[in-house]
Amino acid sequence: MKNHFGPVFTRLNKIYTTLMKTWGPGKCSLFHENPFELMIATILSAQCTDARINTITPSLFKKYPNAAKMASARLPDIEKLVRSAGFYHNKAANIVASSKMIKEKFNGSVPDNMDELCSLPGVGRKTANVILGNAFGIPGFPVDTHVGRVISRIMSISHNNPGKIEKFVTSNMPSSRWTDFSHLLIFHGRNRCYARKPECDICEIIKLCDYGRNNTAK
Repeated sequence: MKNHFGPVFTRLNKIYTTLMKTWGPGKCSLFHENPFELMIATILSAQCTDARINTITPSLFKKYPNAAKMASARLPDIEKLVRSAGFYHNKAANIVASSKMIKEKFNGSVPDNMDELCSLPGVGRKTANVILGNAFGIPGFPVDTHVGRVISRIMSISHNNPGKIEKFVTSNMPSSRWTDFSHLLIFHGRNRCYARKPECDICEIIKLCDYGRNNTAK
């Protein structure tokens, strides 16, 4: 991978600083009041918009406010409540199964470390990083489709492997910035670096982006 703008560390942190000035401090867009609610909302958000999930979870959490309540729920009842999230059979099954595991193995509390989080049904590294960074204040760098796309374009990365992108960024940025940087990249992907027709001509980080420089030079 060519690096036209100096060390990767310096470049990524300049991007962080610029995006922070542009968009302000990032935050999780999924409504939640505790780690359990964030876990459920994040499981539901797979291949669905956060805005849609935020219309589903209020009624879900009102009826099932904690792991114990969710663990005892009838699967058809959960499916009915989360149907509009898509893939509702699998998502409902994971929600109930993970709640049972939290109740039985973790004394009703969502665990606060990567290995235990990833042992829960429906929870992978991305979801675990979301929970760690936003519910527990433990540095995590979630890589969703927006993050993967933006980083791949900026740094001329030919793959879109979430694990490799996570390692690439976290190896070149202070851990205190990981969670915010993920939020900023998501926001930038939603509002500037679109999957189709990114707005490179008005992009705030174009001088730091391989794709943008090449795209506008044509």
